[in-house]
Formats: sequence, structure tokens, C-alpha cells
Amino acid sequence: MTPPPAPFDPSEVFTPAAPEFVADPYPAYGRLRAAGRAHYNEPTDQWLIPHHADVSALLRDRRLGRTYLHRFTHEEFGRPAPPPEHEPFHVLNDNGMLDLEPPAHTRIRRLVAKAFTPRTAERLRAYVEELADGLARDLVADGGGDLVARVAEPLPVAVIAQMLGIPESDRPSLRPWSAAICGMYELKPSEETAARAVAASLEFSAYLRELIAARRDKPGDDLISGLIAATDDGQSTQSEQSEQSEQSGPSVQPAQPRRTVQSAQPARSLSEQEMISTCVLLLNAGHEATVNATVNGWYALLRHPDQLAALRADPERLIPTAVEELLRYDTPLQLFERWVLDDIEIDGTVIPRGSELALLFGSANHDPAVFTRPGELDLARRDNPHISFGAGIHYCIGAPLARIELAASMRALLRRAPALRLAAEPRRAPGFVIRGFQELRVEV
Repeated sequence: MTPPPAPFDPSEVFTPAAPEFVADPYPAYGRLRAAGRAHYNEPTDQWLIPHHADVSALLRDRRLGRTYLHRFTHEEFGRPAPPPEHEPFHVLNDNGMLDLEPPAHTRIRRLVAKAFTPRTAERLRAYVEELADGLARDLVADGGGDLVARVAEPLPVAVIAQMLGIPESDRPSLRPWSAAICGMYELKPSEETAARAVAASLEFSAYLRELIAARRDKPGDDLISGLIAATDDGQSTQSEQSEQSEQSGPSVQPAQPRRTVQSAQPARSLSEQEMISTCVLLLNAGHEATVNATVNGWYALLRHPDQLAALRADPERLIPTAVEELLRYDTPLQLFERWVLDDIEIDGTVIPRGSELALLFGSANHDPAVFTRPGELDLARRDNPHISFGAGIHYCIGAPLARIELAASMRALLRRAPALRLAAEPRRAPGFVIRGFQELRVEV
């Protein structure tokens, strides 16, 4: 008699601390997808969600949240409060709209949207293209170098700093602050990582507090001045309407709110802390994805010479679809977390309130149910509903700018360095959630 198959243990497949997994997680994602739609992973205390349809739907499901504190205390939700020594990081992080839910998220995103619009990004196009061309020109003049330090990092950092009105002399501090803070987004960050994030949160907040005060006294045409001037007129936006209507799965009557951080009459403008948290979020999200998408993309291109040759032969036709395909093929943000605020059911499995979901963007972007030959790099791919920028109310507000930056750097490097090639084996960044390289040395 054949014994029953052993139960699937996702921890044998999903090993985000292992260098070999970080180097190439995509085969493991295939095993997760084949084994089912939801897997409880004991080492991270998360439910892993590997399929595109589920990830896309759950990003829009209002039974989930980036936070639970708008409805529950830590004790009521069955989760420990963060250590007191981490408070500076959480004050900074938890007041940004990425980690808020309605109604706080609605108000802050609507205010930010008044100052950060697609037209704002479009007005920066000429500046972005000029900057990208100069970086590529300098790389070529030196015969090559580290693509991370020479092109991928300085371009988006300079662009978001320009938008915020941060003086050039202060900009060298931005990337180290951002890197230290983003270390907390990895799974189970160490106390050393937390200490660096706390120090960076304090320093970055103090710097922005002074800069905001200066802009109050003397406004300019920068984004910080725009955020100071923005007021909430209460008009419903498309984003707010989606917050009210987007829910997937069977209707569930939510529990009554138990803890709310909003007053009955929410403020019509951003508080100082909300403004600081918004600026940090715009800087972190506004360049981390672009940095990593740039180097991940070029590494993929250099490993697929046929695709790179086609791109070099017809860049204007292929660049728009190439940007989207490279975002899909090696996703810069591999995982996005959600708390379960009300019980949900996936494929017959009830996931109770208080659980945490790990929505696997990298796996979703390689799901053969959605993408034809997902393991192949196809720069001409037209049907490409990748979710690298998220979905629902937390869809990346900076996506239009990121696309402009990625296209500009690609165009500049294709034009200035037509023989660009790897000079050494690259050094991958150790993190799993934010996927990229520490160094990618090239020759021209």
C-alpha cells in the first residue's frame, strides 16, 4: 500500500536567509505555486501567497491592512508592541501613508497627490534625461565602473532631492539614511539593523524638521513647499473611491473599530510629523525601487545578449515594453506584507484575524497562469500585468516618475555605451525583500 504523501513544508523551499535562495528565488516560487495557494511558514510566522491572481486580489482586499492600529491595540490583535528603543523608527515609518489605512491614508494621500501629480513627473522629464545622459557620459569617459554607484543610485536620488528642494550639499546623506531605514523592511531584522534604522530615523527627521521650517518661512516651487500649502478640500478622488469600494472575496461585516488614530474632524493639512514621514517615504520609495530595477535590469540584459542586441537595434520601439518586462523579470520588491483584520478564506483554508500575509510579488510576476513563458526575458512582451508597483489604495504614487527614470537611464546607456559589458562577477545585496546588487562593475 502506497503511503500518503508527506505534507508540504514551505520552510524547506522558502529560505530567505540562504544566499543561494537570494541569488535565485524563482525556482522555489515555482514549487510554492505548484503546492497550493496559501502556505503557513512557521519560521517567519507568515502565510505565503505565491499566485498572481491571489496577490492581485489581496492587495485590493479591505479585510487586510498595512496596519491594524486603526482598529485594534497590539494586545487585542495578539501581537507584541515594538520594543520602546525602536520608537523613533516606528514614529517615522508608521505616520507615512504606506503604513496607514483609511481614513488616515485617504486624507494624506489626497494631500500628497495635490503636490505629487503625473504632471509633476512629466515636468521633470527633461531634467531626468539630461542627468541620465551626463551620468552615462561620465561612466564612458572613465572606461566603465560600478553601475550601481555611477548611474543607478545617483539618478533617482538626485531627482527626488530636486523635487523636495534638498540642497545639493546635503544630498550625500540621503542614501545612507535611506539604506539604514529600509533595512527594517527585511524579514526578522537584527538588533544591529534596528539600531542603525533608529539612528537614521532621528537624524533624517531632525534634518527635515529644519528644512520644513525654512520652507514655511520662505516657500519655493519644490515639493515640500507644495505639501505645506496643500489643504484637503474634501473632494473625493479616484483613490478614495477605490478605498471605499475595492474588496475581493465574499462580503464580510467588519468588526467595530476599537482604536482610531483620527479625530472626528481630521486636519485639513499635513502635520509636521506627517510631512516628515511623507518626505522620507517619497525619498525611500522614490529611489530604492529605481536603483534596484536599474541594476537588476542591466544584469538581466547582459545575461541575455540576444535581447540586448534587439534593444540596441531598435531602442525607441522596445524601451517602453523593456522597462515593464525588466520590472517583471527580476522584481525589485519581492514581498509585501499585509495584516489580516477579518478572517479570510483562500482555497478552503481559513486564515484568521491576527495573521500576517507575505504577498510574493516575485512569484506572482512569474506565474505561468498569467504570463506566457514567464522564465524567459521577452523585451517585446505586450501582455504584461506585473504587480511590481503594487495595486489598490497603496499603488505606488511615484510609478510614473520611476518609469521616466528607468527609460532615461536605459536610453542614455544604450546611446553612450553601445558595447557595455560585465567587467566582473557582480556582488548581490544580502537582503531578500529588497532585491538588488551592492556592485555591478561594467566596461564600455
